[in-house]
Amino acid sequence: MKTLKSPMMVLLAMILMGSAVVAAEKKQNTRPPASGFAGSVSCRGCHERFYQLWSTSLHGLAMQPYTPEFAKARLTQQQNAVVIGEFKYQADLKGGVVIETAPKGKKKYPIEHVLGGKNVCYFLTPFPKGRLQTLPVAYDLNKREWFDTAASGIRHFPAGETDRPVHWKESPYTFNTACYSCHVSQLLTNYDLKTDRYKTTWAEPGINCESCHGPSVEHNRVFRETPEGRKLQDPKIISWKNFTPEQKNAACSICHAKMSVIAENFEPGDRFFDHFDLATLEDPDFYPDGRDLGENYTYTSWMMSPCGKAGTLHCVICHTSSGRYRFKADEKANEACMPCHEKNVKDAPVHTHHKEGSAGNKCISCHMPMTSFARMNRTDHSMLPPTPAATLAFKSPNACNICHTDKDAAWADRVVREWRPRDYQAPLLARASLVDAGRRRDWSKLPEMLSYVMSKDRDEVFATSLIRIIPASGDPRVVPVLIEAIEDPSPLVRSAAAAALQNVPTKETVQALVDATGDDYRLVRVRAAASLAGYQNIPLDDAQKKTVESATREYLSSILSRPDQWSSHYNMGNYYMDRGDIKSALASYDTALKLEPHALRAMVNESMAYARLGENRKAGDMLRKALKMAPDNAEANFNMGLLKAEENDTQGAERHLKAALKADPQMAQAAYNLCVILSRDRIDEAIGFCRQATELRPGEPRYAYTLAFYQEQKGDSGSAAMVLEDLVDRIPVHSDSYLLLGSIYEKQGKKEEAERIYKRALETKGIPDIYKYSIAVRLNSLKQENEP
Repeated sequence: MKTLKSPMMVLLAMILMGSAVVAAEKKQNTRPPASGFAGSVSCRGCHERFYQLWSTSLHGLAMQPYTPEFAKARLTQQQNAVVIGEFKYQADLKGGVVIETAPKGKKKYPIEHVLGGKNVCYFLTPFPKGRLQTLPVAYDLNKREWFDTAASGIRHFPAGETDRPVHWKESPYTFNTACYSCHVSQLLTNYDLKTDRYKTTWAEPGINCESCHGPSVEHNRVFRETPEGRKLQDPKIISWKNFTPEQKNAACSICHAKMSVIAENFEPGDRFFDHFDLATLEDPDFYPDGRDLGENYTYTSWMMSPCGKAGTLHCVICHTSSGRYRFKADEKANEACMPCHEKNVKDAPVHTHHKEGSAGNKCISCHMPMTSFARMNRTDHSMLPPTPAATLAFKSPNACNICHTDKDAAWADRVVREWRPRDYQAPLLARASLVDAGRRRDWSKLPEMLSYVMSKDRDEVFATSLIRIIPASGDPRVVPVLIEAIEDPSPLVRSAAAAALQNVPTKETVQALVDATGDDYRLVRVRAAASLAGYQNIPLDDAQKKTVESATREYLSSILSRPDQWSSHYNMGNYYMDRGDIKSALASYDTALKLEPHALRAMVNESMAYARLGENRKAGDMLRKALKMAPDNAEANFNMGLLKAEENDTQGAERHLKAALKADPQMAQAAYNLCVILSRDRIDEAIGFCRQATELRPGEPRYAYTLAFYQEQKGDSGSAAMVLEDLVDRIPVHSDSYLLLGSIYEKQGKKEEAERIYKRALETKGIPDIYKYSIAVRLNSLKQENEP
């Protein structure tokens, strides 16, 4: 039997998004307006009122130069130093610097820019190679106190990686890398991968008029040259008047979403999913019910909103173009909901069960509760009702206990059930439980997961989340669901299904992916092309070939749309691995690790690339590096276990495979390989692990077959026969099972049973001819033995 064959790990395609950061080497990092852009001042002559509203708004001041005047007006002197290990950091407002006190002396970091200004002010300093780095001290405008920037925002990582703060000098706090263009306008990173250097420029700090309306030089010209009173047919600018609600939401969401870039040239009016992919609840920055755990990723929660799904509500109904909330006054607080919910708004206390004029009588108190991350307040845009039952189940926040801090979630759950006889919490709780189970790789609810994805009333965010999770089950029942989901009305769902079909090499899946490369949405085309990357010599007609090639070009372009992010090169490495170009894959993984030395997935995949080249020493070095960083990581331990087994270090293999299984109790391949290596001298323990692998992955015939093989070796032929009978019933095309089962029956003297199995195999479509020949020989031999 062949053993210990290392499968390619499931590769993640989502680009990691961090919080604020872009770069500069000089204090004045602006540039002359690019071709067609005139700057916000050019708008002032005709739009003075809007200019004044914009220039003082949080959009207009999303970033601004640090000045003593700003410090005097908005900040207070830092009293206590922020301590990070052996380093202390103190802001000197008069000097405009942050002073680092280290064991070897002091260093001053000049404060050049201020980022934010609603809840928190972050401060940027120039770093080598053109970077602007977020300083380790930030200012809480609500509490009027200084705090540790990185420690305030614990980063959440996939299972097997420890949640931790990111050091302030790492790339998630580099303005050029992570913030990109949400705090400045007409930004160009001008990143040079060879030198790892930025020459980043922008037209203006803050989000200017042309960010939403496009270049205005021509607009200004035609209005200057048009006689007064004459109406222009074409204002030569992007106008929002005829935008659909979806277009308006998309234009705002490019700065208010946890997303990955697939195409850089987004303009207001474009479709979101032609330029971006969206993180959903497979991401650890969300609670299983969809509440934000990490930063504020409005668009994901917005897509779960019944109000948003209605198709008429959009961002600019509740917010002005400068980002202000339109309904701040208490007497107008509920007017935002009036058009669709007049009855509840006019008699709000009956609906809210709170007194007139109280905070609890405002619609947003219950439907858009405010939480915070890294001291930044954010409201939940799903607009779903309070769900304290989800707090009990998943520890997610609920509106009731955000206000009633002296009560617990059990109290809140009792109260809302008394108020609402209908159990409105049940549907959300049910779908959240599926996401939670999937995250934990508990596949006992897989039938419910598949049923939800296919249900007519499925929520596209939850459906997408499940589609991204369920391939890890390895269950064959997933595949038909994915093939159906690739034709879902939602481009987000279709793209997730296309990505999930990556490692399913059947005629039906390949055809579905080929068809998806011609999808109307770029995101779907790109994900389909990525899944086809590992397949060679697909028979295509001329039209299909043209479509696949076009989608592949879009895919390759999307991978390196952000060459300064490690995940771009990680994904390119995965592409090369799929194509069998191992040396190019190694080069890409190396680049990813230069940009982000803590990129664990790049380490693990690079080790696998070395192993495929037969360079086990380098593979081991890379895995040891990964395990030093994350000793409990399941994938690193699993691959180290395989490597140790190849080196005939059975004790080391056992140790690492058991560590992998402990870290991820659902890792069937770890249990299977433990079965193989322990079968040499601990057959009972081996059978136990094989049984565990079979139970975890009933759709993987190799596991059940191996269980039966070792049961028969032990002498338990009866149990082996039962396992094999079940296996051929479930997966009739598994050829080896017929031969082993037939031989067991022959040894038991059950020649009629053996003959029955052999005949069944010969009648089964899909059994390869070489197996049918061997089975026919066995059958003829049996018949000859039975002849007088």
